[in-house]
Amino acid sequence: MKKYLLLFSMMAIVQLGYASSMPSPDHKVASDSVVIEFGKSGRIVILVDSKEDFEKLKLMNINQIIRELDLEENEESGETTIVEIKRKDGSSKQVVKVTEDGAETEVYIGNMRLLVDETGENTKVRFEPGVKKNSDPPFITYFNLDLGVNNYLEDGKFPTSDKPYAVKGWGSWEVGLNFMASQRISKGFYWNFGLGFQFYNFKFENRDFQAVKGDDTIDFIQRLDVDGSKSKISASYLTAMTLLELDFGKMNDNGRQGVRLAAGPYAGYRLGGQSKYVYRELDGSNRSKDKQDTGLYLQNFRYGIRGELGIGRVTFFTTYDLNELFQEGKGPELNPITFGIVF
Repeated sequence: MKKYLLLFSMMAIVQLGYASSMPSPDHKVASDSVVIEFGKSGRIVILVDSKEDFEKLKLMNINQIIRELDLEENEESGETTIVEIKRKDGSSKQVVKVTEDGAETEVYIGNMRLLVDETGENTKVRFEPGVKKNSDPPFITYFNLDLGVNNYLEDGKFPTSDKPYAVKGWGSWEVGLNFMASQRISKGFYWNFGLGFQFYNFKFENRDFQAVKGDDTIDFIQRLDVDGSKSKISASYLTAMTLLELDFGKMNDNGRQGVRLAAGPYAGYRLGGQSKYVYRELDGSNRSKDKQDTGLYLQNFRYGIRGELGIGRVTFFTTYDLNELFQEGKGPELNPITFGIVF
């Protein structure tokens, strides 16, 4: 089946774009020749120089013609180039290419694809006009941007509003700048890894409480002497991460039009940390800020699990710290968690 397919591919390419280079209908063909006509204007002309070669050609079947082509196959990629155009500058352009992967064969003719599936009892053939072969290099590097909202879990639950450190979801942002690399392991299966900077804000729901560094622990003091407008803790980290990704769109030859799942660990080192409290005097004047660049007993190291869900060209992510935000015994037992989108 595949050998016939190769011959049909060569015939199709002549019809699709190179019929103009073949002899016109009025052109006289040499007497020792074989002319194959197909469609309305497609012609393949095989010329021979002697009558002996012409007689030999008449006795050959399609399989013999294919063998005589002596096609070279790339053993690593499984690709076989059937037709290529040689330019005057010595370069070449591949016109017809065949890629074999076990019982599946893909034939690319210009920007069209012919897929032959022989995995079942019956051979299945699918023709896709106007489809360009998707580029899927084995290794790439890229930048991405994480934008998410932060919270944390205490004993497996989000802190309730009566806790002074309960987080206000809208305004507790996480921003991550990541330099990533991706290594293709197999079709649709990738190993992603990289290094990035993460900036976290935990904005308190109750603006009357200020986080300050006590002698041994972090203290949450209720400020009744002023009118608080913003209270938060922030931290920044240098983070390394690694993920294994399954791209079902690539597995099914749908490019990025599919579902992607990825998961893996990360570890980070704290670069900075502070608390910030914004308030006004009770008479409404003199807006002021109090900052403490002390780290507030935050952990110097963080580690956890990251998961990603991609649908089409949109990717969502979540991270969960397996260790606590504050040092042991220095603050409430809180495990940060983030939900967001990757740009």
